[in-house]
Amino acid sequence: MATRRHHDSAPRQPLTGTEWRAVGALAPYLLEYRWRVAIALAFLIAAKFANVGVPLVMKEIVDRLDPAIQAAAVPVAMLAIYGLLRFSTTLFAELRDVVFVRVIQRAIRRVALGVFRHLHSLSLRFHLDRQTGGMTRDIERGTRGISSLLNYMIFSIIPVILEFALVAAVLIGKFDWRFAAITFGAVAIYIGFTIAITEWRMEIRRRANELDSRANTRAVDSLLNYETVKYFGNEEFEAHRYDENLRKYETAQVQTEASLGLLNIGQSLIIAGAVTGLMLITAEGVAAGRFTLGDLVLVNGLLIQLYIPLNFLGMVYREIKQSLIDMDRMFRLLGENREIEDRPGAPPLPPGPATVEFRAVDFSYEPARRILQGVSFTIPAGHRVAVVGHSGSGKSTLARLLYRFYDASGGAILVNGADIRTLQQQSLRGAIGIVPQDTVLFNDTIRYNIHYGRPQASDAEVIEAARAAHIHDFIATLPAGYET
Repeated sequence: MATRRHHDSAPRQPLTGTEWRAVGALAPYLLEYRWRVAIALAFLIAAKFANVGVPLVMKEIVDRLDPAIQAAAVPVAMLAIYGLLRFSTTLFAELRDVVFVRVIQRAIRRVALGVFRHLHSLSLRFHLDRQTGGMTRDIERGTRGISSLLNYMIFSIIPVILEFALVAAVLIGKFDWRFAAITFGAVAIYIGFTIAITEWRMEIRRRANELDSRANTRAVDSLLNYETVKYFGNEEFEAHRYDENLRKYETAQVQTEASLGLLNIGQSLIIAGAVTGLMLITAEGVAAGRFTLGDLVLVNGLLIQLYIPLNFLGMVYREIKQSLIDMDRMFRLLGENREIEDRPGAPPLPPGPATVEFRAVDFSYEPARRILQGVSFTIPAGHRVAVVGHSGSGKSTLARLLYRFYDASGGAILVNGADIRTLQQQSLRGAIGIVPQDTVLFNDTIRYNIHYGRPQASDAEVIEAARAAHIHDFIATLPAGYET
């Protein structure tokens, strides 16, 4: 049966049919460690053979202790084999996990690094148009989805299929077609019922999650505006609005728990019906002398081992769907086109003093609003130029165009006579020093933030830069100095 822990979340959106491409994108990472994958699968198969062997050995133990068949004696060897198989099931499963974990973690590392690098290669326009928090959540969920998908596909779906095949072989080989027909008929009904109810439950859970988020947003917004609430004496008004959201969430949560109860009852009914039917057939065979007591134990053991993984079917199905959705959202980031790219064979900017020229430059962030039109000026090497204008006139835009955060829509920007669109971006930006109008600091030490302008600089050069900026003496007065 399903458990409440396994059914307390739901995919945030339905599958669209394109998510399976994310599985294909993982193939190169699996092939990189093909031997680890093969060894992990070998351990998986060994674990399942040991698992199916447990009830077979138990049957032999029961039969040897049955005085109706032979003189009762303690089957020490069979008991030892039984214990060994029990241990082997756990041993091989753990070895499988140990071998395969590097494959999963390496895939996560490579994909996350690839997405991170790609995001840094995209234009400023992309980052200004997107919510950074949302993107980081997409990457976080996507990498977690890789781990979940590989684990559930390889360690849940494949083992269940393999165990089905082994149990079918035992039932058909030792008994008759009725055992296999009832067992797998029940499995088919169980799977269909679980998927149908889980799909329905996910819609209910999705609605409950939305209502929960809405209630949380209402509470946070109200508390952040504590003073405003007090100014107008609207404490009860805010409490009423919050309670209204909680009431809707309460209703949805009750429906969620009720639907889980329906799922558990239905699953138990299907399993109980199949087990009861097969045990009746086996018991009749024992009474008629066609089967032994060991056969009764064997059938019961096989069915229990077969149906236990099905308890998690709803959770596995839901998690695979969610993993595909999360991975697809992350891989869509890799599909974002670079607005600003180096041309093939682009040369670096030669070192030394540089003359900057804006030649009839046109630019607009949006087609309906032109920021720059026909702007032309020259800054000779070693000279200073101040750009003055009202807010929104394009002062910051000039710096962004020079940095090639955007490309001019008309005209050209030249450095020492070379169009910056023909130069390597990295060399161009490396030749420019900037003091941004906004305070931009990493959540790290003062030394790290000064170092960031040139990571290969020595500590002496960091201190020299601080002296040039007239902040060294202040830093020296701090308890942690440059490590603040």
